[in-house]
Amino acid sequence: MLVIVCPGQGSQTPGFFSPWLELPAFRETIDQAQTASGLDLLTYGTISDADTIKDTAIAQPLIVAASLASFAALKAAGLGDIDGVAGHSVGELAAASIAGVFDTSSALEFVTKRGSEMAKAASLTKSSMAAVLGGDRDDVVAYLKSRGLSAANYNGSGQIVAAGDADGITALANEPLAGTRVIPLAVAGAFHTNFMEPAVAELANYASGLSAQDPSVQLWTNKDGSVISSGAEYLNLLVNQVSNPVRWDLCMEAMVSAGVTALIELSPAGTLAGLAKRGMPGIETLALKTPDQLDAAIALAKNHG
Repeated sequence: MLVIVCPGQGSQTPGFFSPWLELPAFRETIDQAQTASGLDLLTYGTISDADTIKDTAIAQPLIVAASLASFAALKAAGLGDIDGVAGHSVGELAAASIAGVFDTSSALEFVTKRGSEMAKAASLTKSSMAAVLGGDRDDVVAYLKSRGLSAANYNGSGQIVAAGDADGITALANEPLAGTRVIPLAVAGAFHTNFMEPAVAELANYASGLSAQDPSVQLWTNKDGSVISSGAEYLNLLVNQVSNPVRWDLCMEAMVSAGVTALIELSPAGTLAGLAKRGMPGIETLALKTPDQLDAAIALAKNHG
C-alpha cells in the first residue's frame, strides 16, 4: 500500500527547483502555480537566498508548488494509482489537490492567501519555533507550558516543535529540558498556535467562497490522524489547523494501522521520510529530492501499489 506525503514549511532550500526545470510536467505545473499565486516562483525556487524564501508569504506557495510539480513529474514518469496522501502543515494544501479536493490553481490561490495572512499574524508579535529532540513527550509538553511556550508540531520519533515568542524560544535553546536538544528553526512565526488566530478569521471568510470536492483517495488530517471523506470537512479543518497543533505522530500511526507499506515524500523532500524511518518501522521510504530518483520512485510504487 503506497502513500504520498507532502512536506511543510522549513523544508525549502535555495535553488531546490533547479534540477527539475528541464522536465516539462514540472515546468508546466510551476507556470500554472505562478499564474494562480501571482508570485515569481521560478525566481524564488532558483536564485533567491535563504532569507527571502523563509518569508512565510513566499515559502508556503513555493513548497506547495514544488510538491504538486514533482507529483506531476512522477505521473508523467509512469506513476499509477496511489492509495492515500497526507501533508504536514502547509503540505495539507498539496495533499488536498492530489486527492482531488481542489485543482492545482485553487490550491495555489488558497495557499497564497494562507501564507499572506499567516505572515501578517506573525508580524504582530516577534515569535519563532524550535525543534525539541529527545525526552518523554509529556515531560517535554509540560516543560514548554511552564515556560509559556506551546507544542506546535507533534512529529513523533522523539521530536516536538515548540513555538512562542522569540525571547522564549531563545531561552529554551539556552536552557533545554534535561535529556533534550533544541534546534531553532528558520521560520518567521509561531505557527499552529494562538499567535495565528488573526489568520484563522480571514481564512474562514475566504474559504466560505470555495467549493471542495470529496477526496478520491484516503486523505489523513493533521488534526488527529483520521481519514477524511468529506471535502467540505477537510476545507474546514484546513482553516482551523492554522492555529492548532500538527499531529503528524497520529498521522503516521494511522497510516501504519491502515496497512501502508511504502511512502514517497514529494519535493522539497527529506524531513517526513526521515520521521517515517523512525516512526513507521518496516515502511519503505523514498525522499524525492531530484529527478534522477524518479525511476526508483516508480519502481517502489510498482512494488507496493
